[in-house]
Amino acid sequence: MRIAIIGTGNMGKGFANLLAGLHHEIFIGHRDPAKAATLAAELSHGIQGGGIAAAVSMADMVLLAVPYAAVADVIWQAGNLDGKILLDLTNPITADFQDLQIGHTTSAAEEIQRLAPSALVVKAFNTIFAQLLPREARPNQPLQVLIAADDDDAKACVSALAETVGFTSINAGGLRNSRFIEPIGEMNIHFGYFLGWGTVAAPNWVKA
Repeated sequence: MRIAIIGTGNMGKGFANLLAGLHHEIFIGHRDPAKAATLAAELSHGIQGGGIAAAVSMADMVLLAVPYAAVADVIWQAGNLDGKILLDLTNPITADFQDLQIGHTTSAAEEIQRLAPSALVVKAFNTIFAQLLPREARPNQPLQVLIAADDDDAKACVSALAETVGFTSINAGGLRNSRFIEPIGEMNIHFGYFLGWGTVAAPNWVKA
């Protein structure tokens, strides 16, 4: 698969490392193409780096590994997103990490779908800290990824990707259910940063 990773922060770099060597074509995109190219060179494995539009143009799947506040600008720069899977990793949190900016009647994922109506938006990985992306960081049990989308094929594609890199994919219903998944992501941030768990915190849904 051809995958564009938009962003060079912890999540962007973490996904690039996780997917490197798995026979995907990886292109890192950033508003500063030189920054993306530098990271790509550091990671090697044939990863390429450049501008956002260039990354999106080559991709079947686009990972939004940027803060929610930056998403509108990314989509504006992205160009044609028709039929592309747009994987939303974001949590729409405030600057102090303590609250959600939006919720209950909409979600970051739904707002992204409105901004990119021709894309296939999938919500996933927003409850996973970047520090838990490497396989060696989660040796004791498979962690769950809650996946919500309206397009079944796009959801299946993201589910398969999650399983390939050692996560357990959980069908979380339609994209509207991102309204419930994003508060779980915020609660996980509270466990991780404010309640002493650290970045090893992750929710797992179990059947009694």
